[in-house]
Amino acid sequence: MKYTEQEVLQFVEEEDVKFVRLAFCDAFGKQKNISILADELTRAFEYGITIDGSAIDGFGTDVHSDLLLHPDCDTLCILPWRPEQGKVVRMFCSITYPDGRPFECDTRTLLIKALDAAKQAGYDFKFGAEQEFYLFKLDDNGEVTKEPYDNAGYMDLAPQDKGENIRREICLTLEQMGIKPESSHHEEGPGQNEIDFVYSDPLTAADNVLTLQTIVNTVANKNGLCADFSPKPLDTKPGNGFHINFSVSSADKENAMPSAIAGVLSKAVEMTAFLNPTERSYDRLGTNKAPRYVSWSSENRSQLVRIPAAYGEYKRAELRSADPAVNPYIAFSLIIYACLYGLENNLELPFVADFNLYTADRETLAKFEKLPESLKEAKEIALNSDFIKKHIPEKILDVLR
Repeated sequence: MKYTEQEVLQFVEEEDVKFVRLAFCDAFGKQKNISILADELTRAFEYGITIDGSAIDGFGTDVHSDLLLHPDCDTLCILPWRPEQGKVVRMFCSITYPDGRPFECDTRTLLIKALDAAKQAGYDFKFGAEQEFYLFKLDDNGEVTKEPYDNAGYMDLAPQDKGENIRREICLTLEQMGIKPESSHHEEGPGQNEIDFVYSDPLTAADNVLTLQTIVNTVANKNGLCADFSPKPLDTKPGNGFHINFSVSSADKENAMPSAIAGVLSKAVEMTAFLNPTERSYDRLGTNKAPRYVSWSSENRSQLVRIPAAYGEYKRAELRSADPAVNPYIAFSLIIYACLYGLENNLELPFVADFNLYTADRETLAKFEKLPESLKEAKEIALNSDFIKKHIPEKILDVLR
């Protein structure tokens, strides 16, 4: 929803808001925030609120480390789990240097720039996110265990599925914050769950990814549990995926999707370090429906890019390699740029792989390019990629070195 600064100030006064959380994320996608009193909001709008960038992972250790947070009015929402009297609201922020220059490691602004590039090229993108996470029990001292909350399987019902009420509370909290979940269910792993979002513009979708993780962690803790979004929480069980659904349309091009998908496939290997940014990410790839090869097909879940069964406005492509350790702003930016690369160069889709890659023979698999098998390999490829160097600022690339 669109708000002006004056409307936000009026809302804060009328709704008895006492604290404002100014939210952003570090270079690795971990959400951060600073809380200010509502009386300081006018100053935040006019000048920004100072933070110490040298203390934030991936922001560098420069001597001149002061940075300023500038709240985005359109992201205003009440945090429903905070007190009813003396409410707390949250807004996402852009980050600048004191002289007004955009901060290079502000990945939210990176996505805004990608969207501007898409708009100038005449394309409109929609994104949706599917995030998986495990729920683990706490021990008597409140420490995290690796004991799953239940032993249910894919789309099981209660009482086997003990996460049903947890997901219900998460979805209701999302709705209270103006975010519409599309569906939720138990996943294949014990204690593993999935929540999917309704399609939206990419910036909102990325904001919602961080919001969901905050809500899941909050609700899990409230219920005496711990949520785990890591790529491979249990060695012998399915990893957590972060499936990214995307579509692109244009008034000047009747069917932009084939070239856009071809662009994503052509840059998939180069993007992997940002889609799978931890060592454990590579323990997930190639197992339990997580892809290992650069391929695509309709519906087949062994592929890197899947075209789900859908019609009309719900027609989309699903990138299946990413995991929840990603920085969603970087991931979405790179996907947009890869789509634009495919569209600008009129790339054609490679042959469709309408078969199960997990059971294919070596001769068949040899026809497909493999995703990197380690974080080290993925980083080396990214650092040598002209595509990555063109679209990712040097300061962020320093994180890979």
